[in-house]
Amino acid sequence: MSSLRSHDDSWDIATSVGSTAVMVAAARAAETARDEPLIRDPYAKVLVDGAGTGVWEFMLDDAFIAKVADADAEVAQIFTHMGNYQAVRTHFFDDFYTAATAAGICQVVILASGLDSRAYRLDWPAGTVVYEIDQPLVLQYKAERLAEHGVEPTAERREVAIDLRNDWPAALRDAGFDAGAPTAWLAEGLLMYLPADAQDGLFERITELSAPGSRVAAETVGVHSEERRARMKEKFDALRTKMGEELGAAFDGASPTDVAELMYNDPDRANVATWLNEHGWTASGVTSESEMQRLDRWVLTEEVDEDAFSDFVVGERG
Repeated sequence: MSSLRSHDDSWDIATSVGSTAVMVAAARAAETARDEPLIRDPYAKVLVDGAGTGVWEFMLDDAFIAKVADADAEVAQIFTHMGNYQAVRTHFFDDFYTAATAAGICQVVILASGLDSRAYRLDWPAGTVVYEIDQPLVLQYKAERLAEHGVEPTAERREVAIDLRNDWPAALRDAGFDAGAPTAWLAEGLLMYLPADAQDGLFERITELSAPGSRVAAETVGVHSEERRARMKEKFDALRTKMGEELGAAFDGASPTDVAELMYNDPDRANVATWLNEHGWTASGVTSESEMQRLDRWVLTEEVDEDAFSDFVVGERG
């Protein structure tokens, strides 16, 4: 279970789950700045720069990462792994949308879209409509920030400002969604913030709204052992002390162990591919570990628990 969540909590871009969207955008910005990036997001840094002070600033600072490495090589390796993971994840789901639109799907729904900039940066076919569902303040921040910089979407973008715990299918329909047309759905960086029953409910609603030929893609939730969670918390707490107040503050409320407290570590969560296959979809998945290795982005040297890493699942509605 999550120790920092409640059934009716909400957030803006700089608090709670909202702050994780900024961290993900920072990872995309850092990847874009690499010599040979897996993905290119020219708007990620713009979105990060307007979000105020937080750990995301340090994620873009090579000198900071070097100081982390001097203090604790394993923690620095974890930071590198996290950045690589975000690049590989983004790359995978970008490809999902490329394939979906090539197959003629022109209705797209991004669930808990956060600071996802695909509506602005992908080359969408003419006539594509992208629906973004998220908390009102999160959607407002993104739209206003990009508008300030003269950035226009490359598809017709429609905001659906609602919490996914509420009646989002009705809000989606009110925004013009056509349940009779094939849809490409994305649940990226979302399921870990839902308890198991809410995950089931999400996919039940997606299924009800999906015409034949629809596609869905999702990032599943890895299950971390309590022993490893405790060990990593000790390491990050020690790092705060070792690096001193100035740099240690970079982790306050935003280290991987802190972010984990926003998530639901539910061992009874359904296997997404299995659930989809049992409810009218044809689905399969790849492990994030294998995808990272395929793209030469795996850096962890210690033996890892395969259950701790997510899968990337895709499915098609028959």
